[in-house]
Amino acid sequence: MASKEILEAVEKALAEENNKKRKFVQSVDLVVNLKDVDLKKPENRIDEEIELPKGRGKEAKIAVFASGELAFKAKNVADAVITPEQIKELAEDKKKAKKLAEEYDFFVAEAPLMPTIGRALGRVFAPRGKMPKPIPPDADIEAVVKKLKKSIRIRSKDRPTFHCLVGREDMPPEDIAENVEAVLQRIEGKLERGRMNIRSAYIKTTMGTAVRVI
Repeated sequence: MASKEILEAVEKALAEENNKKRKFVQSVDLVVNLKDVDLKKPENRIDEEIELPKGRGKEAKIAVFASGELAFKAKNVADAVITPEQIKELAEDKKKAKKLAEEYDFFVAEAPLMPTIGRALGRVFAPRGKMPKPIPPDADIEAVVKKLKKSIRIRSKDRPTFHCLVGREDMPPEDIAENVEAVLQRIEGKLERGRMNIRSAYIKTTMGTAVRVI
C-alpha cells in the first residue's frame, strides 16, 4: 500500500485535470531528479525493467523474435511475432527497423537468435533501449508476455532527470500511487544512499502541472 504523501500527490495531479476536458486519456508519469550520483560512470546509471503491481492502465505492446514451436505459441499472446527470415528483411530496411523499434514497448527473443538480432538490428535497437530479452526456446511465453504487458523500463542514461509511466488518468488514484511506490522503491534500491540520492520526484499527467512527491 502506498504512503499517504504519494496518494495525496497523485490525487492532486489528477484533480487539477478533472476540470479540463481532453480528447484523449492522459498518461501519468513519475519524474525523478537524482543528486550526488556520478552518472558518467555506467555502473551508477539506472536501467531497470519493473512490473507495475497495478498495471500500466493500457498494456504494453510486446513483439517476439521466434521460430518453430515458440513462434506458434507466441502468436496467441504477443502483439507481433518476427521470424528469422523477417530479421534479414529488417536489417536491409533501416526505416522499417526504426518503425518496429518505436511501435513496440518490449521485445523478447529465443536465445539462439540473439547473435543474429545483435548483428542485424543492434544499431537501431540498442540506443533506444529496445534490445530483446533472451528466453529459452522452451520458455513459458504466455507468462513472459503477461508480465511484460504490465511492465515499464526506466533509464537514467547520463542525465540526473528521467521519467517513466506509472499509469493513466482513468485508473484509481490508489492504484497509481501503488505503482509510484513500487518504482521509487526499486530506484532507491539501486542508489548507493537510497532516497538520499533523490533530489525530488513529481507526478505529472501528459498536459498537467507537476505535483511534488518527494
